[in-house]
Amino acid sequence: MSDNKTQFKKIGLGVLLGFLAFLPSTLVFNFEQSALIGIIVFLVTLWTNEGLSLAVVSLLPIIIFPAFGILSTKATSINYANPIIYLFLGGFMLAIAVEKTNLHTYIADKVLNIFPNTARGIIFSLSITSGVLSSILSNTTTTLLLIPIALYLSDNDKLKMRFALAIAYGASVGGILTPIGTPPNLILLGIMNDMGMEAIPFFKWIMLVAPLSFFMFIVVSSVLSIGVTNIKLERKVETIPLSWDQKKLLGLLVLLIVTLFINAPIKPYWGGLGLSEPGILLGFGLLLFAPPLNLLEWMEDKAKIPYRIMFLFGAGFSIAVAFASTGLADEIASYLLSLAVLPTFALLLVIATLITFTTEVTSNTALISIMLPVIYSVADQAGIDKTLFMMVATICASYAFMLPIATPPNAIAMSTGVVDVKTMAKYGLIFNIIGIFIIVFIAEFFWKGIL
Repeated sequence: MSDNKTQFKKIGLGVLLGFLAFLPSTLVFNFEQSALIGIIVFLVTLWTNEGLSLAVVSLLPIIIFPAFGILSTKATSINYANPIIYLFLGGFMLAIAVEKTNLHTYIADKVLNIFPNTARGIIFSLSITSGVLSSILSNTTTTLLLIPIALYLSDNDKLKMRFALAIAYGASVGGILTPIGTPPNLILLGIMNDMGMEAIPFFKWIMLVAPLSFFMFIVVSSVLSIGVTNIKLERKVETIPLSWDQKKLLGLLVLLIVTLFINAPIKPYWGGLGLSEPGILLGFGLLLFAPPLNLLEWMEDKAKIPYRIMFLFGAGFSIAVAFASTGLADEIASYLLSLAVLPTFALLLVIATLITFTTEVTSNTALISIMLPVIYSVADQAGIDKTLFMMVATICASYAFMLPIATPPNAIAMSTGVVDVKTMAKYGLIFNIIGIFIIVFIAEFFWKGIL
């Protein structure tokens, strides 16, 4: 009975906060836009306080959006079949195979042989490894491949949580290192091309963002290391020859990484293969069920697929579509245009804060696609450097650390079961605030003289 009371209180809190967000919004926005704001607050509250299970909350938009006239049932539910979800599905299959064959024990042994065998050393090594890989591969793929290692390195739940977050946050921190590291980067280059702006060369991009990534790696790893610096890890791994199944899976993973790398466009130097990344991941995942691999068996392994995370991203994509269809994104953009009179540093701070925290509840790809043309107009009206402001917004779209819906790496960390929403929100708020100030500081005092 007490559990039921607690659950009712958590749901009631979500309803109350949603209503309190809705009421003042009606003074500025129309009913549908205000209702969307209230619903987002309601959903985020339930995701955070776990008043209902993650999967249940994530399916609520299919019911709530049509009820409030925001989106039809069809327009809402179609987002739960977004191609990125199938990228996740293929990646999860690969991660399950890694764990099933114990390939992660072999990789873990190699990691432990390189880095200090302390909690702090492993946190730094996992975040940096994740970041470097994410600069050339999808941050989603990188996180999926490394997460099994994080769960294997220790039996201590506290350490498992830190290790999982180190990989997830490291992937976001490092994903900005190259133009191909994360979708918002490519969207920026595409919009710059459409606007007739000079593209940022590949190696110049790296030079610009490397200091930012370096500082954030230090911050993220140091904060996650607080309270565990003196913990020694017991060596759990012995160097043993790879089994035949492990060799098959390792070969498949190497082939996947090569395929993804060759497929990635490096404009204007290389156009890539043009293949769909979700299709590649799903295809490699399905190969695990087929001969000669036969590493997964559907009836046995399907239960390990975290469908709740797939529902979670369906909700995120639905929110992104609702932002556009209700005109809420355009309304926010019009208010942002009125801020063009602010000093450069203050305007950068406003844009960085707006993008960072809005990305927490919507797709960063969708958000940056909507906001970059707006920010171009803001900079144009203010007579300031358009590239500078668009670059800040793009980086901030990838630097959202608070909620599992914010970025794919966050969601993957949540799917392990060792990270709860409250913990992620606590660490994420710290990294959001620090990230905003570091990005704006570097933009004002470093990028300004180069871009």
